[in-house]
Amino acid sequence: MSTTLAKGAAARAQAQAAFSKTAPVFPVTMLRPVQIRSTPLAQAARHALPALLAVLFGARFRALVADPSSAMATALPLVAALQVAYAILCLPAPGSTQGGGGGARKAQKPRPGESIKKRGADAGTPNAVATSLLSLVLSLLVSPFLYVAMILFGAPFLTHSAHTFLCAAHLAVLALFPLFFVHGVDGSAWAVVGSFGAPLDETFGGLLGGVVGAWLGAVPIPLDWDREWQRWPVTILCGLYGGYIFGRVVGGTLVWGKSF
Repeated sequence: MSTTLAKGAAARAQAQAAFSKTAPVFPVTMLRPVQIRSTPLAQAARHALPALLAVLFGARFRALVADPSSAMATALPLVAALQVAYAILCLPAPGSTQGGGGGARKAQKPRPGESIKKRGADAGTPNAVATSLLSLVLSLLVSPFLYVAMILFGAPFLTHSAHTFLCAAHLAVLALFPLFFVHGVDGSAWAVVGSFGAPLDETFGGLLGGVVGAWLGAVPIPLDWDREWQRWPVTILCGLYGGYIFGRVVGGTLVWGKSF
């Protein structure tokens, strides 16, 4: 009896060993918090640009209440320009080791006739301006999906379509653009971000703050106060900007590097 049990245990051990050798190994992406550039210009810009966003929103608030669609359309290019400046001046170069992109990049062998010195100077240094423009395009392409998400969460379906789409575009440019700049279209990195497994920093903190702020901004809309600023989507945009700025500042300072 004991011999039979021993043989069965040995057979199971061999089967498990064979399965472990043949089973596919899925890499686990570990994101690192995004470290803002250490240059004096970058450190000054990381504090000045959120303040400029707040000033821009405050200056356009009356116009937003009077005509939300026109005010959002006018402000969107300015907001996009500030975000592009933030990415170029403050965020690490795309693909760099401090970008928080996940795993280490494998070194590639130089091609015949290519000097190692030249390859070392050019490798891993994509143009930040081109990357920021591409990230801006990707953010705007995501806007229709955010528009649908807002409809599903209770935004007007048959009316105020332009208002909702422009609000979705502001959300994409504010909250998603920095993440596209840092992570690109790396599916594994976005899976970690979407599962709230990324460490807190300015980019991820801005996303969380913007989404939560926009969600809380919907609270005053159904209240029977009969105020002009309760019209759709003024309070949503207020929560979006306030939450984004708060999450970006706090994520880059007090809770930097922490995870849920």
